[in-house]
Amino acid sequence: MILMIFVILLIAAYIVFRKIVRRDYLTKGGLTWLSSLLQLVIFTAVMCMPYLYNPPAWPWFWELDGTWNFAAGLALIMLGFIAAFGTMLWFGLRRAFGIKSSGLIRTGPYRFSRNPQILGGYLLVIGVSLQWPSFYSLLWIALYAIIGHMMILTEEEFLTNQYGAAYTHYCQQVPRYLVR
Repeated sequence: MILMIFVILLIAAYIVFRKIVRRDYLTKGGLTWLSSLLQLVIFTAVMCMPYLYNPPAWPWFWELDGTWNFAAGLALIMLGFIAAFGTMLWFGLRRAFGIKSSGLIRTGPYRFSRNPQILGGYLLVIGVSLQWPSFYSLLWIALYAIIGHMMILTEEEFLTNQYGAAYTHYCQQVPRYLVR
């Protein structure tokens, strides 16, 4: 059952990111409220996956149990939360969801990574997976990576069309994730 949900999410993400969002970028020059909402639904569904496979006591994960993987996971969760949501707040929610565009942003967290929000989300996923390691948590890490990459490819295509040489130059200077 859980594997089927993973597959359904992958298919839904492909349709949303590589078809609907891509179409909006190409035909409208940006995202509509609907395509932004669909992106949010996909990422929310992905981030809720541990509720399907973690133990019943999982919501109480803030109780420290003293193990190294719990402490490391908590540190990654906190760092990921700051990176993902801090970037969204710094960037502005309308721009973060692709609704408002105001030029190519190369400052702030975008000096170090072209995708700090996705990177922050990935740290969250790895942090939770460290706290409750399992076969499903490995699948969750892969699922997030694949879906995040689909979104990034769609955005990069739009940004290349929109900003041309300036975006290509930016891509040469700043890594897609964190390291080249």
